[in-house]
Parts: sequence; C-alpha cells; structure tokens
Amino acid sequence: MEEYLSQFGILGTNEIRAFLSLGKEHHFQPNDFFIQEGTVCQKVGFVVSGIFRSFYYAGLGDETTYCFTFSNNLISAYSSFITGQETPENIQAITDAQVLLFAKKDFDAVVQSNPKWLLFSKTIAEQQYVLMEKRVFTLQKDKAEVKYQNLLKEHPEYLQQIPLQYIASYLGITQRHLSRIRKEIAN
Repeated sequence: MEEYLSQFGILGTNEIRAFLSLGKEHHFQPNDFFIQEGTVCQKVGFVVSGIFRSFYYAGLGDETTYCFTFSNNLISAYSSFITGQETPENIQAITDAQVLLFAKKDFDAVVQSNPKWLLFSKTIAEQQYVLMEKRVFTLQKDKAEVKYQNLLKEHPEYLQQIPLQYIASYLGITQRHLSRIRKEIAN
C-alpha cells in the first residue's frame, strides 16, 4: 500500500507510514461480505490480495454485479462512507482476500490534521468519478463483446477466478450469451 499511496506524489514517506500504522489486516474468505446493503460504511480498505465484487439486488432478488475490485486498489461503499447514509450495495469477496482496513474516524482525523491528505482524498474522489463515468458510458454504448474483451485485456489473470454468472451479470447478458462470446473469441 505504501507504493500505491506514493504514486500520487502528494504524501511523504513519514505521512504514509504513520497512516499505515492505523490499519488492521483482515482476511476475507470467499463469500464473506466487506459490507451489506442497509448498513453504513465505517471503513475503507486496501486490497492486498484477492477479488471482490460489488452488486445490488434488482427486481425479484436478482443480483446485478456492477463492479470488480482487484488487488492493489482501495475498497469501500464510497457514497455511504462519505455521507454516513445506509448503502444500497453489497461488496463480497469472490476469492480469499487480504485487506488492510482503516476506520472512518481514523481516516477523517488524518484528513483533518494534514492538508496533503485532503488533497489525496480529492484526488481519489476524482478518480472514482472518472471510473464511474467510464463504466456508465461503457454500459450504455459498448456491446457485450467489447466489454468482455476490455475485461480480458485489463485483467486476464483474474478472469479465471471470477464465476461466469458474475461476469455475465457485470456485462448485462446471460451466461449463455457469455459462452457464445467466449467461444467466438477463442476461435
């Protein structure tokens, strides 16, 4: 995580190490929840290893996967984390995962005590907005084949670990359609 925080060029080594000392390591097994809908998110994590999926319930309890979080990324129910309101999302481990967890109160205290952390928070918020906008545009304009090929290009090492029903849900298609796409790409 030190390398991740350093890449932004905002925080110094001492600031990063002081923050890291506030974190607590946590192991998630497959199907364990980072957070469930209807609760307020009081933590942010850094995924050291593993894969998570974010989903919500649509219609008659159907799950819609809208995001995957891979190693070396931050994880949180972000809107709940910043607003203090209940989250409509679920974040669940797909694989065994190691996460460094930080309590909201600790994170808020660090941000209040140092303007560099405020700038870092702003930078992360901007990144999250750009990712969300990209996801919305991709969902609305790209065909499932293009979305699958992007996933293959960006995260090929993880694709074998994600159950097909989650990938199909993420792409907005049926598992049958996903099988056809995968067959066409393999040929």
